Amino acid sequence: MAGSTQVPDLLRAARGEVLERPPVWMMRQAGRYMKAYRDLRDKYPNFRDRSEIPEVAIEVSLQPWRAFRPDGVILFSDIVTPLPGLGIEINVVEGKGPVIDPPIRSQEQIEKLHPLEPEESLPFIKEILKALRQEVGNQSTVLGFVGAPWTLAAYAIEGKTSKNYTNIKGMAFSQPGLLHQLLSKLADAIAVYVRYQIDSGAQVVQMFDSWAGQLSPQDYETFALPYQQQVARQVKKTYPDTPLILYISGSAGILGRMEQSGVDIISLDWTVDMAEARQQLGHETKVQGNIDPGILFGSKELIHSRILDTVRKAGNQGHILNLGHGVLPGTPEENVAFFFETAKAIRY
Repeated sequence: MAGSTQVPDLLRAARGEVLERPPVWMMRQAGRYMKAYRDLRDKYPNFRDRSEIPEVAIEVSLQPWRAFRPDGVILFSDIVTPLPGLGIEINVVEGKGPVIDPPIRSQEQIEKLHPLEPEESLPFIKEILKALRQEVGNQSTVLGFVGAPWTLAAYAIEGKTSKNYTNIKGMAFSQPGLLHQLLSKLADAIAVYVRYQIDSGAQVVQMFDSWAGQLSPQDYETFALPYQQQVARQVKKTYPDTPLILYISGSAGILGRMEQSGVDIISLDWTVDMAEARQQLGHETKVQGNIDPGILFGSKELIHSRILDTVRKAGNQGHILNLGHGVLPGTPEENVAFFFETAKAIRY
Protein backbone atom coordinates (compact mmCIF):
# COMPACT_ATOMS: atom_id res chain seq x y z
CA MET A 1 0.00 0.00 0.00
CA ALA A 2 1.25 3.46 -0.83
CA GLY A 3 1.93 5.92 1.96
CA SER A 4 2.98 5.46 5.55
CA THR A 5 1.05 3.65 8.24
CA GLN A 6 -0.03 6.75 10.14
CA VAL A 7 -3.73 7.55 10.38
CA PRO A 8 -4.72 10.07 7.66
CA ASP A 9 -5.75 13.57 8.79
CA LEU A 10 -9.38 13.44 7.70
CA LEU A 11 -9.94 10.28 9.70
CA ARG A 12 -8.24 11.86 12.71
CA ALA A 13 -10.44 14.96 12.45
CA ALA A 14 -13.51 12.75 12.08
CA ARG A 15 -12.53 11.12 15.37
CA GLY A 16 -12.25 14.52 17.04
CA GLU A 17 -8.47 14.85 17.27
CA VAL A 18 -6.83 18.29 17.21
CA LEU A 19 -4.72 18.75 14.06
CA GLU A 20 -2.39 21.44 12.71
CA ARG A 21 -4.84 22.37 9.95
CA PRO A 22 -8.31 21.35 8.79
CA PRO A 23 -8.37 18.39 6.39
CA VAL A 24 -9.98 19.30 3.06
CA TRP A 25 -11.85 17.63 0.19
CA MET A 26 -14.73 18.71 -2.05
CA MET A 27 -18.08 17.19 -2.82
CA ARG A 28 -18.25 16.32 -6.55
CA GLN A 29 -14.49 16.93 -6.73
CA ALA A 30 -14.44 14.30 -9.48
CA GLY A 31 -16.56 15.54 -12.32
CA ARG A 32 -17.69 17.95 -14.93
CA TYR A 33 -15.40 20.88 -14.14
CA MET A 34 -12.27 18.74 -14.88
CA LYS A 35 -11.08 18.40 -18.45
CA ALA A 36 -9.76 14.90 -17.68
CA TYR A 37 -13.29 13.88 -16.66
CA ARG A 38 -14.93 15.41 -19.72
CA ASP A 39 -12.47 13.55 -21.97
CA LEU A 40 -13.40 10.30 -20.25
CA ARG A 41 -17.09 11.15 -20.51
CA ASP A 42 -16.72 11.48 -24.30
CA LYS A 43 -15.29 7.97 -24.35
CA TYR A 44 -17.92 6.55 -21.96
CA PRO A 45 -21.08 8.63 -22.54
CA ASN A 46 -23.26 6.39 -20.34
CA PHE A 47 -23.05 7.50 -16.70
CA ARG A 48 -23.60 3.99 -15.39
CA ASP A 49 -20.61 2.81 -17.40
CA ARG A 50 -18.49 5.55 -15.84
CA SER A 51 -19.57 4.68 -12.31
CA GLU A 52 -19.90 0.88 -12.64
CA ILE A 53 -17.00 -0.22 -14.86
CA PRO A 54 -14.32 -0.51 -12.16
CA GLU A 55 -11.31 0.80 -14.11
CA VAL A 56 -13.30 3.85 -15.32
CA ALA A 57 -14.75 4.67 -11.88
CA ILE A 58 -11.32 4.21 -10.28
CA GLU A 59 -9.80 6.59 -12.82
CA VAL A 60 -12.54 9.21 -12.24
CA SER A 61 -12.23 8.90 -8.44
CA LEU A 62 -8.46 9.39 -8.67
CA GLN A 63 -8.41 12.34 -11.10
CA PRO A 64 -8.74 14.96 -8.32
CA TRP A 65 -6.35 12.98 -6.10
CA ARG A 66 -3.64 13.19 -8.75
CA ALA A 67 -4.38 16.84 -9.51
CA PHE A 68 -4.90 18.33 -6.03
CA ARG A 69 -4.00 15.76 -3.35
CA PRO A 70 -7.18 16.27 -1.27
CA ASP A 71 -7.38 14.74 2.23
CA GLY A 72 -10.43 12.74 1.15
CA VAL A 73 -10.86 10.61 -1.97
CA ILE A 74 -14.51 9.71 -2.47
CA LEU A 75 -15.91 6.78 -4.40
CA PHE A 76 -17.28 8.02 -7.74
CA SER A 77 -20.85 6.75 -7.72
CA ASP A 78 -24.48 7.80 -7.81
CA ILE A 79 -27.15 8.00 -5.15
CA VAL A 80 -29.32 5.52 -7.08
CA THR A 81 -26.57 2.93 -7.73
CA PRO A 82 -27.92 0.30 -5.27
CA LEU A 83 -31.55 0.49 -6.46
CA PRO A 84 -31.34 -2.16 -9.24
CA GLY A 85 -30.12 -4.57 -6.54
CA LEU A 86 -33.50 -4.16 -4.82
CA GLY A 87 -35.45 -4.58 -8.04
CA ILE A 88 -35.85 -0.90 -8.99
CA GLU A 89 -34.53 -0.41 -12.51
CA ILE A 90 -32.81 2.90 -13.27
CA ASN A 91 -31.36 4.74 -16.21
CA VAL A 92 -29.08 7.73 -15.63
CA VAL A 93 -29.69 10.25 -18.43
CA GLU A 94 -26.95 12.79 -19.18
CA GLY A 95 -28.11 16.26 -18.11
CA LYS A 96 -31.30 14.89 -16.53
CA GLY A 97 -30.06 12.55 -13.82
CA PRO A 98 -31.63 9.23 -12.80
CA VAL A 99 -34.88 8.10 -14.43
CA ILE A 100 -36.98 5.31 -12.90
CA ASP A 101 -39.69 3.92 -15.13
CA PRO A 102 -42.13 2.78 -13.90
CA PRO A 103 -41.88 4.75 -10.64
CA ILE A 104 -42.69 2.93 -7.37
CA ARG A 105 -46.18 3.93 -6.28
CA SER A 106 -48.11 0.80 -5.22
CA GLN A 107 -48.19 -1.67 -2.37
CA GLU A 108 -47.56 -4.46 -4.85
CA GLN A 109 -44.38 -2.83 -6.18
CA ILE A 110 -43.05 -2.25 -2.65
CA GLU A 111 -43.76 -5.85 -1.64
CA LYS A 112 -41.85 -7.11 -4.69
CA LEU A 113 -38.63 -5.36 -3.62
CA HIS A 114 -36.02 -7.74 -2.29
CA PRO A 115 -33.16 -7.32 0.21
CA LEU A 116 -29.87 -6.01 -1.12
CA GLU A 117 -27.15 -8.61 -1.77
CA PRO A 118 -24.21 -6.31 -2.58
CA GLU A 119 -21.79 -9.13 -3.43
CA GLU A 120 -24.17 -10.07 -6.25
CA SER A 121 -25.52 -6.72 -7.44
CA LEU A 122 -22.64 -4.34 -6.60
CA PRO A 123 -19.38 -6.30 -6.97
CA PHE A 124 -17.80 -3.33 -8.79
CA ILE A 125 -18.07 -1.22 -5.62
CA LYS A 126 -15.71 -3.55 -3.75
CA GLU A 127 -13.23 -3.52 -6.62
CA ILE A 128 -13.28 0.30 -6.83
CA LEU A 129 -12.86 0.88 -3.08
CA LYS A 130 -10.08 -1.69 -2.74
CA ALA A 131 -8.20 -0.06 -5.61
CA LEU A 132 -8.63 3.43 -4.10
CA ARG A 133 -7.24 2.27 -0.75
CA GLN A 134 -4.36 0.59 -2.54
CA GLU A 135 -3.59 3.75 -4.52
CA VAL A 136 -3.79 6.40 -1.79
CA GLY A 137 -2.70 4.28 1.17
CA ASN A 138 -2.78 6.44 4.28
CA GLN A 139 -1.89 9.64 2.47
CA SER A 140 -5.62 10.33 2.18
CA THR A 141 -8.89 8.98 3.57
CA VAL A 142 -11.13 6.91 1.29
CA LEU A 143 -14.78 7.91 1.62
CA GLY A 144 -17.77 5.77 0.75
CA PHE A 145 -20.93 7.30 -0.71
CA VAL A 146 -24.61 6.40 -0.23
CA GLY A 147 -28.00 8.04 -0.57
CA ALA A 148 -30.32 8.21 2.46
CA PRO A 149 -33.77 6.55 2.56
CA TRP A 150 -35.91 9.66 2.02
CA THR A 151 -33.88 10.80 -1.00
CA LEU A 152 -33.84 7.33 -2.55
CA ALA A 153 -37.59 7.03 -1.96
CA ALA A 154 -38.07 10.42 -3.62
CA TYR A 155 -36.21 9.23 -6.74
CA ALA A 156 -38.11 5.93 -6.77
CA ILE A 157 -41.55 7.53 -6.34
CA GLU A 158 -41.07 10.65 -8.48
CA GLY A 159 -39.30 8.62 -11.15
CA LYS A 160 -36.87 11.48 -11.78
CA THR A 161 -35.47 14.70 -10.35
CA SER A 162 -38.30 16.89 -9.11
CA LYS A 163 -38.94 20.50 -8.21
CA ASN A 164 -42.00 20.06 -6.00
CA TYR A 165 -41.89 16.43 -4.85
CA THR A 166 -45.67 16.17 -5.27
CA ASN A 167 -45.72 12.39 -5.72
CA ILE A 168 -43.71 11.48 -2.63
CA LYS A 169 -45.36 14.19 -0.55
CA GLY A 170 -48.73 13.05 -1.84
CA MET A 171 -47.92 9.56 -0.60
CA ALA A 172 -46.53 10.90 2.70
CA PHE A 173 -49.72 12.80 3.46
CA SER A 174 -52.34 10.44 2.00
CA GLN A 175 -50.79 6.95 2.34
CA PRO A 176 -48.12 7.34 5.03
CA GLY A 177 -48.14 3.62 5.86
CA LEU A 178 -47.11 2.78 2.31
CA LEU A 179 -44.26 5.28 2.36
CA HIS A 180 -43.02 4.09 5.77
CA GLN A 181 -42.87 0.53 4.39
CA LEU A 182 -40.71 1.67 1.48
CA LEU A 183 -38.49 3.85 3.68
CA SER A 184 -37.84 1.01 6.11
CA LYS A 185 -36.90 -1.37 3.27
CA LEU A 186 -34.58 1.25 1.83
CA ALA A 187 -32.98 1.91 5.25
CA ASP A 188 -32.21 -1.80 5.69
CA ALA A 189 -30.70 -1.94 2.20
CA ILE A 190 -28.59 1.19 2.73
CA ALA A 191 -27.26 -0.13 6.05
CA VAL A 192 -26.18 -3.31 4.25
CA TYR A 193 -24.62 -1.18 1.52
CA VAL A 194 -22.70 1.04 3.97
CA ARG A 195 -21.31 -2.01 5.75
CA TYR A 196 -20.30 -3.50 2.40
CA GLN A 197 -18.44 -0.29 1.52
CA ILE A 198 -16.63 -0.36 4.87
CA ASP A 199 -15.79 -4.07 4.34
CA SER A 200 -14.38 -3.08 0.95
CA GLY A 201 -12.08 -0.34 2.27
CA ALA A 202 -14.11 2.83 2.93
CA GLN A 203 -12.74 4.53 6.06
CA VAL A 204 -15.55 7.09 6.37
CA VAL A 205 -18.97 7.00 4.67
CA GLN A 206 -21.00 10.05 3.67
CA MET A 207 -24.77 9.67 3.43
CA PHE A 208 -26.50 12.20 1.19
CA ASP A 209 -30.10 13.02 2.08
CA SER A 210 -30.04 15.67 -0.61
CA TRP A 211 -33.81 16.16 -0.73
CA ALA A 212 -34.65 16.02 2.98
CA GLY A 213 -34.29 19.82 3.04
CA GLN A 214 -37.58 19.88 1.11
CA LEU A 215 -39.41 18.71 4.23
CA SER A 216 -40.82 20.84 7.02
CA PRO A 217 -39.05 20.18 10.35
CA GLN A 218 -42.10 18.23 11.55
CA ASP A 219 -42.12 16.02 8.44
CA TYR A 220 -38.34 15.61 8.56
CA GLU A 221 -38.87 14.10 12.03
CA THR A 222 -41.45 11.69 10.62
CA PHE A 223 -40.14 10.66 7.21
CA ALA A 224 -36.37 11.28 7.13
CA LEU A 225 -34.83 11.26 10.59
CA PRO A 226 -36.09 7.83 11.80
CA TYR A 227 -34.67 6.16 8.70
CA GLN A 228 -31.33 7.95 8.94
CA GLN A 229 -31.28 6.62 12.50
CA GLN A 230 -32.16 3.12 11.29
CA VAL A 231 -29.17 3.16 8.93
CA ALA A 232 -26.77 4.60 11.53
CA ARG A 233 -27.92 2.17 14.24
CA GLN A 234 -27.44 -0.90 12.03
CA VAL A 235 -24.04 0.25 10.75
CA LYS A 236 -22.77 1.15 14.23
CA LYS A 237 -23.63 -2.33 15.51
CA THR A 238 -21.00 -3.76 13.17
CA TYR A 239 -18.65 -0.78 12.79
CA PRO A 240 -18.96 1.43 15.88
CA ASP A 241 -15.73 3.29 15.07
CA THR A 242 -16.23 4.11 11.39
CA PRO A 243 -17.27 7.79 11.12
CA LEU A 244 -20.50 8.56 9.26
CA ILE A 245 -21.22 11.97 7.69
CA LEU A 246 -24.72 13.23 6.91
CA TYR A 247 -25.29 15.88 4.25
CA ILE A 248 -28.62 17.59 3.56
CA SER A 249 -29.00 20.44 1.12
CA GLY A 250 -30.98 23.36 2.60
CA SER A 251 -30.59 22.11 6.15
CA ALA A 252 -30.31 25.37 8.13
CA GLY A 253 -33.77 24.88 9.66
CA ILE A 254 -33.19 21.30 10.82
CA LEU A 255 -29.59 21.27 12.11
CA GLY A 256 -30.57 20.43 15.67
CA ARG A 257 -32.63 17.52 14.40
CA MET A 258 -29.85 16.25 12.10
CA GLU A 259 -27.73 15.87 15.21
CA GLN A 260 -30.16 13.19 16.44
CA SER A 261 -29.51 11.02 13.36
CA GLY A 262 -26.76 8.97 14.97
CA VAL A 263 -24.02 10.07 12.55
CA ASP A 264 -20.68 11.47 13.68
CA ILE A 265 -20.34 14.53 11.44
CA ILE A 266 -22.89 17.04 10.14
CA SER A 267 -22.03 18.41 6.70
CA LEU A 268 -23.33 21.97 6.47
CA ASP A 269 -24.47 23.76 3.35
CA TRP A 270 -23.60 27.45 2.89
CA THR A 271 -26.99 28.84 3.95
CA VAL A 272 -25.94 28.76 7.60
CA ASP A 273 -23.07 30.74 9.12
CA MET A 274 -20.37 28.38 10.38
CA ALA A 275 -20.06 30.16 13.74
CA GLU A 276 -23.82 30.03 14.30
CA ALA A 277 -23.95 26.35 13.30
CA ARG A 278 -21.11 25.59 15.72
CA GLN A 279 -22.95 27.41 18.47
CA GLN A 280 -26.23 25.68 17.72
CA LEU A 281 -24.72 22.19 17.48
CA GLY A 282 -22.22 22.55 20.30
CA HIS A 283 -18.47 22.18 19.84
CA GLU A 284 -18.46 18.47 20.56
CA THR A 285 -20.44 17.88 17.33
CA LYS A 286 -18.08 17.53 14.40
CA VAL A 287 -18.87 19.46 11.23
CA GLN A 288 -17.93 19.59 7.57
CA GLY A 289 -18.21 22.43 5.09
CA ASN A 290 -19.43 24.92 4.22
CA ILE A 291 -18.14 27.27 1.51
CA ASP A 292 -20.50 28.29 -1.30
CA PRO A 293 -19.23 26.51 -4.46
CA GLY A 294 -19.98 29.74 -6.35
CA ILE A 295 -17.03 31.35 -4.53
CA LEU A 296 -14.75 29.31 -6.81
CA PHE A 297 -15.80 31.61 -9.67
CA GLY A 298 -14.45 34.58 -7.67
CA SER A 299 -10.98 36.07 -7.25
CA LYS A 300 -8.16 34.30 -5.44
CA GLU A 301 -8.37 36.98 -2.72
CA LEU A 302 -12.03 36.18 -2.17
CA ILE A 303 -11.43 32.41 -2.10
CA HIS A 304 -8.58 32.92 0.37
CA SER A 305 -10.59 35.18 2.70
CA ARG A 306 -13.66 32.89 2.70
CA ILE A 307 -11.55 29.86 3.56
CA LEU A 308 -9.90 31.69 6.44
CA ASP A 309 -13.26 32.99 7.68
CA THR A 310 -14.82 29.49 7.66
CA VAL A 311 -11.82 27.88 9.35
CA ARG A 312 -11.67 30.59 12.03
CA LYS A 313 -15.37 30.18 12.80
CA ALA A 314 -15.17 26.37 12.83
CA GLY A 315 -12.27 26.26 15.31
CA ASN A 316 -9.35 23.86 15.49
CA GLN A 317 -11.16 20.64 16.35
CA GLY A 318 -13.74 18.46 14.64
CA HIS A 319 -13.91 20.37 11.35
CA ILE A 320 -13.40 19.04 7.80
CA LEU A 321 -13.15 21.85 5.26
CA ASN A 322 -15.43 21.36 2.26
CA LEU A 323 -17.90 23.16 0.05
CA GLY A 324 -21.54 23.50 1.09
CA HIS A 325 -22.50 21.48 -2.00
CA GLY A 326 -20.71 20.00 -5.04
CA VAL A 327 -18.22 21.72 -7.34
CA LEU A 328 -20.19 23.39 -10.13
CA PRO A 329 -19.66 22.65 -13.83
CA GLY A 330 -17.54 25.35 -15.43
CA THR A 331 -15.54 26.02 -12.25
CA PRO A 332 -11.97 27.00 -13.25
CA GLU A 333 -9.63 24.14 -12.35
CA GLU A 334 -6.95 26.61 -11.26
CA ASN A 335 -9.36 27.97 -8.63
CA VAL A 336 -9.96 24.47 -7.30
CA ALA A 337 -6.17 24.02 -7.13
CA PHE A 338 -5.87 27.36 -5.30
CA PHE A 339 -8.60 26.33 -2.84
CA PHE A 340 -6.65 23.19 -1.91
CA GLU A 341 -3.28 25.01 -1.73
CA THR A 342 -4.76 27.68 0.53
CA ALA A 343 -6.43 25.14 2.82
CA LYS A 344 -3.27 23.07 3.16
CA ALA A 345 -1.15 26.13 4.00
CA ILE A 346 -3.36 27.02 6.99
CA ARG A 347 -1.97 26.47 10.48
CA TYR A 348 -4.25 26.87 13.47
